[in-house]
Amino acid sequence: MKKLIIFDLDGTILDTLEDLTDSTNFALSQNNMPEHTISEVRSFVGNGIRKLIERAVPQNTSVEVIDKVFADFKEYYNIHCMDKTKPYTGITDLMDKLKKAGYKLAIISNKADDAVQILREQFYKEYIDYAAGEIEGVERKPSPESVNICLADMQILKEEAVYVGDSDVDVATAYNSGVDFIAVLWGFRDKTLLLENGAKKFAEDTNELFDIISKM
Repeated sequence: MKKLIIFDLDGTILDTLEDLTDSTNFALSQNNMPEHTISEVRSFVGNGIRKLIERAVPQNTSVEVIDKVFADFKEYYNIHCMDKTKPYTGITDLMDKLKKAGYKLAIISNKADDAVQILREQFYKEYIDYAAGEIEGVERKPSPESVNICLADMQILKEEAVYVGDSDVDVATAYNSGVDFIAVLWGFRDKTLLLENGAKKFAEDTNELFDIISKM
């Protein structure tokens, strides 16, 4: 039996895409740059918010200008990160079932740590035992560093943990960390991409996800 379930945040337990799109487009408009559709922003996320902005600005934008757009994004998103963000269907019930079954729950995200803590407090305070976003000095996913820190802090062996995510970055994070992985199919990436990147277990909904976890 697994002891710890580690969740990705964006696209896995929270639908954050509209707020990320609105914040990206605000920052772009503040700097007289063209905005993007929600579908385009979906393709930009997964490697942290700095990389999101680097992908969103026009090609050949200077580092100084990217810095300005990034600062505008962070300032806006810290205020508006909960305007439209909501849990995916069934996630809160899933966490309740997992806690009652004796599992520890964690979040590891490439989102800025301040935003991760705000969203944890708002939506999952009573369920999540450990949460970490992007922190200076800690390598972002798909590096295993953040997962390894979590395992050490919670005194859990990698064989006792499973990582749940929605993206190719999450697949690689689990592989690099040596923990099992379950891909959810309601997030930001499709099954074809996840298969191409090595995912083997898939959950169509939270009931299926609970069943998979309980049999591991």
